[in-house]
Amino acid sequence: ACSPLEQFAIIPLIPIHIGNFYLSFTNSSLFMLLTISLVLLLVHFVTLNGGHLVPNAWQSFVEIIYDFVLNLVNEQISGPSSIKQRFFPLIFVTFTFLLFCNLIGMIPYSFTVTSHFIITLGLSFSLFIGITIVGFQTHGLHFFSFLLPQGVPLPLAPFLVLLELISYCFRALSLGIRLFANMMAGHSLVKILSGFAWTMLSMGGIMYLAHLAPFLIVFALTGLELGVAILQAYVFTILICIYLNDAINLH
Repeated sequence: ACSPLEQFAIIPLIPIHIGNFYLSFTNSSLFMLLTISLVLLLVHFVTLNGGHLVPNAWQSFVEIIYDFVLNLVNEQISGPSSIKQRFFPLIFVTFTFLLFCNLIGMIPYSFTVTSHFIITLGLSFSLFIGITIVGFQTHGLHFFSFLLPQGVPLPLAPFLVLLELISYCFRALSLGIRLFANMMAGHSLVKILSGFAWTMLSMGGIMYLAHLAPFLIVFALTGLELGVAILQAYVFTILICIYLNDAINLH
């Protein structure tokens, strides 16, 4: 029987070594490239010649995502519209990329990019560094005031500053862990249960009837996983919006 973790194996497709650096083009790179290509092609064909006046299915799908992210930005980031519009493209691309990565991972024999911690951590840390830069651009050194809540007694200040700093840095870590853990756990569970159902099916006899139970559970779990794939892209994006709002408006 195959290990449930076998589906997460990184396979180098084009090995590239530069000195001690390992820069191979892997199945993970391939699926990220596929995801970006798919998103770009979809948006390109939908917006070709200004789109249709009466949207077709694909145009409706892209418009739903666009409206959804636009509402998210408007609700979560307070301030003038010009500031919100500056960050909308970044948030839209982040949500669409994660959504398609998660959904493509649901296809049998494909690869789930977001089930690798290094990918989700790289994404969350790079976005977090960007958010911190935006905070300093907006407020200058006054941005440090978020580390010290108002009305704190002076003797407690050093401890609170340290605590707030750790809490602030941990946001990026938790953002990456949440996405990776949910995707990896869900896919592993589906793999274990489908393997169990297949074993029961192979045994024949009374077990042939009993295999229906795990198959039904796998079917239900696949539906749940589909929901989780969409939800995790949403949670990641909404938290980025909240953190951006904190950096811009110093909550």
